[in-house]
Amino acid sequence: MVDFHAVETEHDLALLDTALRQLSADLGDAHSAGLDALRTGLTGAIPAAYGLLALEEDLIGAALFGPLFSTVRGAAGVYVSDLWVTEAARGQGLGRALLSQVAHRAGVLWRAEWMMLAVYAHTPASRRFYERLGFEAQDRVTQMRLPQAAMHRLMGEDG
Repeated sequence: MVDFHAVETEHDLALLDTALRQLSADLGDAHSAGLDALRTGLTGAIPAAYGLLALEEDLIGAALFGPLFSTVRGAAGVYVSDLWVTEAARGQGLGRALLSQVAHRAGVLWRAEWMMLAVYAHTPASRRFYERLGFEAQDRVTQMRLPQAAMHRLMGEDG
């Protein structure tokens, strides 16, 4: 039986770090968020994100998620930045169960009413998985990112 466990302790942070490093490797991404970054982001009075672990005897899945608000939707939502399931546990409903747990927890924490995530173009199986759950591609939106150096410049301009 799967135990879904919120990331709360140093041990939990270490497990989440392991999962996110594996996800980065699976996707061919660089991995910058080590334990210090996770500790900073997931702890404190107002966490920037929340972590969720799926455990049997070992770690079999994880999710990293955080709040957002949309004036278009008129409600709070949840952004799932990372979702990882071990290769051995794929195809058994664990990804759906993790997203269900995220939705429930976000609903309790900040009354989230909708969910958003991004899917890599080179992972069509992932896109099909999300579409089966009811996720819809947004054709009128281009996701844009302000890199760290530009963010620091922008912060300096405000001071």
